[in-house]
Parts: sequence; structure tokens; C-alpha cells
Amino acid sequence: MRDKMYSSELLQRAIEALASLPGIGQRTAYRLALHLLNQPPSYTEEIASALLNFRQKIHRCLHCHHISDEEVCAICRDPQRDSGTICVVESIRDVFSIESTGSYRGHYHVLGGVISPINDVGPEDLYIEDLIKRVEGQEVREVILALSATIEGDTTMQYLARLLRPHVERVSFISRGVAFGGELEYADEWTIAQAIRFRRPIEDFALTPRAEDEE
Repeated sequence: MRDKMYSSELLQRAIEALASLPGIGQRTAYRLALHLLNQPPSYTEEIASALLNFRQKIHRCLHCHHISDEEVCAICRDPQRDSGTICVVESIRDVFSIESTGSYRGHYHVLGGVISPINDVGPEDLYIEDLIKRVEGQEVREVILALSATIEGDTTMQYLARLLRPHVERVSFISRGVAFGGELEYADEWTIAQAIRFRRPIEDFALTPRAEDEE
């Protein structure tokens, strides 16, 4: 039975819906619900409409799997971008993080995660096959592996490097300004820009040692 903390069942349901979002607790959800209640109905309707349209009409780019309003995203359609360079990332959040630096003008490929046996995520669960088809089907000079500095990220980079080497001139990985265990999403723009700028050939890559191996 729902807790009768609030006098209104409708308010309770609104708070629970808002609190289900990541990073929003009960207190914040309560303040947001009251804020919406104090606005004209059109204000809430506009927010609800934007969310519904976003959820129902958004696409995954046919080429890179980034989000898009159309079948092919604006980055892949942009003739000013360097189609000979592909930056491989785990998620769409990483695309936004790199784009915010303004330092990269190539294309992307969103894997949808990293290989993680402990979480039952294998190569077949990611957009790896699509990546190989892309480099086989177009003139790609370099693939930059911009994955998180974790054991899973490092393992995925090694796996991808073996598949990519026969098809591209250069496979590289971003420099480790992003701390071990860190994700691009939480790194600052300068650190990301430097990591891309000072990327290194995959031949220089060494699997990040586990903590117990360093003892």
C-alpha cells in the first residue's frame, strides 16, 4: 500500500515518478512536483509533450548509433567532418563529452557498452560488427579507441585492436589523463581534449594492471 505521507494520491504518484529519475531524491521530487503545480497547465503540458516526442521519435544513427532526429545523425551528415577518422566510445554520453571540447572533428562509433563477462556482456551484445563493416566499407585512416580506463574498457580495446588492425592504417587510444576507473562523462573538457590530442598508437598500449597485481 502506498505511504499516505501526502494528502493527495495524485501528488504522491507525481513525486514517486520524479524520484525514479537518477539523481533525484524524494525531497527534490517534492519540490519539483510543487513547482509544476504552481505553473500554468501549459507549462507542464509542454514538458510532457517534449518528453513524449523525445521518447517516441528519437532515432539511433544508422552509421554510428548516436542519437538523432533523423536516420543519420548530424555529425555523420556533416561534410566538414573528417570521415577518415572514427572515435570509438562506449555511450552517447561520451560523444557529448568529447564534442563539448570542440577539439575533435572526426566521426564516432558508439559501442553501447564494453565487454564484461561478469555482467554477461559479450562482443555480440555490442555494435562491434557494425564498426568492422564501417572500416571495411569506407576509407578510414585511423580509429581512436576512447574507452574508459577500467579493466573492462582495456579488455575491449585489446579485442577491438585485433579486429581493426587489418583494415586501418592506425589504431590508437587516448592518453591516460582520465584516471584509472574513471569515465569520460566525468572528466573535465581540458582533460578530454588533451587525451584526444596526445593519443598513442595501440602498439604502446598495455593492459591496465589490477590492483592486486601491483602489490
